[in-house]
Amino acid sequence: MTDISIVIPAKNEAENIEALLDGIDAALAGRDYEVIVVDDASDDGMAAVLAARRARAPQLRVLRHDRSGGQSAAVHSGVRAARGTICATLDGDGQNPPEELPKLIAPLEAPGSEAIGLVAGQRVGRQDTLSKKLASKLGNGIRNWVLNDDTRDTGCGLKAFRREIFLGLPYFDHMHRYLPALFGREGWGVAHVDVSHRARGGGRSHYSNLQRGLVSISDLAGVAWLIRRRKKSRPTEVVAEVRQ
Repeated sequence: MTDISIVIPAKNEAENIEALLDGIDAALAGRDYEVIVVDDASDDGMAAVLAARRARAPQLRVLRHDRSGGQSAAVHSGVRAARGTICATLDGDGQNPPEELPKLIAPLEAPGSEAIGLVAGQRVGRQDTLSKKLASKLGNGIRNWVLNDDTRDTGCGLKAFRREIFLGLPYFDHMHRYLPALFGREGWGVAHVDVSHRARGGGRSHYSNLQRGLVSISDLAGVAWLIRRRKKSRPTEVVAEVRQ
């Protein structure tokens, strides 16, 4: 049985995907793992790069969306197809160093970790433009104030979680930015790990500060509503006593 499933949402990352996959293989050497790249309707030749890679990498699986659905849709598709009980995610642009993966997975495998559902990476030394870092800091501050999720950086693509719990969460576009709050909503513990960050190797970002800001308004209101309307009771099976 596969222990770990690495899920990579990727769109038009032909210049970055090979190096990222090499890094994952090095980081998880000796582990039983699979890598699922979800191609979100790329048109830059990434499909051909992945097809060539699959011929020599039996642990690699590729899913392809027939139209672009965005990062959360790609993550959700990958996790649904995963065979591992633990899933870890990282962005396809290479900015999340794959050598950080063992650090993310370890808390979920440690003795006594049964109450932890999610391990969230938090970037230090971000290799982004000043405007993107400032926008991210502002957005994270507002989100934390509204949701009280105690997470400094929900935009980091490096995360690890228990597959079954993730699939029980309500799905919506951009949900990947609210996983700490959503796991907490279900009563699961969230651990945080500081991770490093790299500059993009090639290609270009698929998001702008304006795009993120506009969607965050409705998303934040929706997640706050979900938390307020969460199911507060949990069933416990009653087992009949055996009479002597």
